[in-house]
Amino acid sequence: MATKQKAAGRLLFSLSLVVLLLLVETTALHGQAHGAIDCGACCSYRCSESGRPKMCLRACNTCCERCGCVPPGTSGNEDVCPCYRDMITRDGKRKCP
Repeated sequence: MATKQKAAGRLLFSLSLVVLLLLVETTALHGQAHGAIDCGACCSYRCSESGRPKMCLRACNTCCERCGCVPPGTSGNEDVCPCYRDMITRDGKRKCP
């Protein structure tokens, strides 16, 4: 009887661990949850090589607040954050640096 309880306890623990790992992986694959990212720090790095840093920071922070993510690096990598990549201005140009 005690072995059945231990087996059930191990199974419950294992299932809980799998669910936790799936949640962590899902968050890692799709960027951080809204509000969990430091937009200021991410955008400061993203715009660090921009020719117009103030404009870049303003646009980047807006995009970060709306999307909850900023692509890694100083340029490119937009596929990591589709919301950031797909945001456009009224003129149909890309909004996010």
